[in-house]
Amino acid sequence: MLKYQNAIGLSIFLLCVGLSLLMGYLWYIDVVPAWILIVVNAFLFGVLHELEHDLIHYMYFKGNKAIHNLMLFSVWILRPLTLNPWFRRTLHLHHHRFSGTLHDVEERGVTNGEKWTLRRLLFTPDLVLGNLLRVRGLFSDIKREVDNGNLKFETAHKLKLCGVFGLIPLTIVSHIILYFFGADLLLDFLNRKFDIGFVFPIVIKSILSWCNPIIYIILLPNLLRQFCLHFITSNLHYFGDVEKGNVIEQTQILTVWWTYPFQIFCFFFGWTHGIHHFVVNESFYVRHIARKKAHEIMKAHGVRFNDMGTFRRANRFNEIS
Repeated sequence: MLKYQNAIGLSIFLLCVGLSLLMGYLWYIDVVPAWILIVVNAFLFGVLHELEHDLIHYMYFKGNKAIHNLMLFSVWILRPLTLNPWFRRTLHLHHHRFSGTLHDVEERGVTNGEKWTLRRLLFTPDLVLGNLLRVRGLFSDIKREVDNGNLKFETAHKLKLCGVFGLIPLTIVSHIILYFFGADLLLDFLNRKFDIGFVFPIVIKSILSWCNPIIYIILLPNLLRQFCLHFITSNLHYFGDVEKGNVIEQTQILTVWWTYPFQIFCFFFGWTHGIHHFVVNESFYVRHIARKKAHEIMKAHGVRFNDMGTFRRANRFNEIS
């Protein structure tokens, strides 16, 4: 059965897209409440994220660019808070070569390597405002890596361009809609409680009303999904003191019980992503099928499991002196 990777990937894609649109329709006609829509679609979009990750590694329809790119485009449209997948491919493949380094742009973009503060918590799902606040430090580190001979200038330039242009336009627009939606909810609450007398102009209210289906069917589920994914991935990857090329030091396996609410919305990414660093061209569902045996082998060779000290150490592999 596993010989038919294209058919399996396409079937998963069509099933998730169809179910997510059905949930949206059932919410729109008042059959299901908003919270069920958000929870179910967040789970489905988590599966689509894993599918996109496989597509980035050319696991489906490598010889059929039309279907391959159509699938990439579709999963991006349904997960618009994320980076453009064609730009993300450059960052992700670089991540595999230089995981845990100062110029691992993909992981640093989701807060990996930062001390745990309220600021990190708030900006965990945010690729726009969150990265705007940290881009100066990131670019400074990249320049230092180039000056020290650890990174080619051409590669550094490409990483910067992909990190910036990958947000344009869909990711930025989607985040802005959520910013205004959140601010509108806050203002309505303050007006009800304290009668502050300030609301958004009618034109903004009208735009938000028009965007309501997009907000509830796509954006809010993705906000939940993205927070959970970024929380898990930024804490299972190590950063800063990882030996170059040492895959054992790059990731850990997270299976501790209290991470389950997060894991549900990223298809138990913490259980299987470490396997992916060892066997890159293996689809996400195969990783789950082989998970138990893979974990036995990884544990025997020194891969860490449920290293909660990473939260205290700002994701460093070793204790901070």
